Amino acid sequence: MSSSPPMEPRVSDLNNTKKTKPFKIFVGYDPREDLAFEVCRYSIIKRSSVPVEVIPIKQSDLRRQGLYWRERGPTESTEFSFTRFLTPYLANYTDWAMFVDCDFLYLSDVNDLIKLIDEKYAVMCVKHDYAPTATTKMDGAVQTVYPRKNWSSMVLYNCGHEKNRVLTPELVSRESGAYLHRFMWLEDGEIGGVPVGWNFLVGHNRAEEEGRGGGGRRCITLVGGRGLRPGRIVSLLSCGWRRWRSIRARGLTLHSIALY
Repeated sequence: MSSSPPMEPRVSDLNNTKKTKPFKIFVGYDPREDLAFEVCRYSIIKRSSVPVEVIPIKQSDLRRQGLYWRERGPTESTEFSFTRFLTPYLANYTDWAMFVDCDFLYLSDVNDLIKLIDEKYAVMCVKHDYAPTATTKMDGAVQTVYPRKNWSSMVLYNCGHEKNRVLTPELVSRESGAYLHRFMWLEDGEIGGVPVGWNFLVGHNRAEEEGRGGGGRRCITLVGGRGLRPGRIVSLLSCGWRRWRSIRARGLTLHSIALY
């Protein structure tokens, strides 16, 4: 009696498998900003309707593994200024993954952002027009103004895209900040956009921008050069917080810290 040939998986079965696979979210980690990382992680997981895997990118671990060796420069205000570009490598150049700075506070389900993914792009991000006026940023690091500033603070990476395979430990450890932060390994048409609400810069973006492209304020970013370190939480309620000029953002952030 002959055995029946194995059944081919149905497309619906493959889609269901893909949907249940955790979406990888890499978050920039700096030991000085551990609280910010934990709040960011909490806000993602609490509001996500799909499985997610939140992974800190720790420079010390990368150096120990021989995956990062560049010397720190005067413009690097955090330990993930350049390690963020290892996201496709750390995701094994497969599927999509996201990188975010640790000072992000999610107000909405990240699945709504995942639904915006378009396979024709190598990366997708909020295309800010941001030119800070301050000359220094966190801990006195030199502030620089350059095209596409803050685009790299939240990026959806098409990790399997052939262009992103150039983002190796060797390249990330040697290339200039301009090359990396301006996405110079890509053509303009390979960079997709998402609504500004997914990377709302408190103190820079205006309220009317929230709805541009649909969706409202989904995620706020605490720009301004001060982190959420335990010793600075009190200062957020005083003069330091006024740099972000948003009582609503302050309340949401402190509420999330309290919940955490």
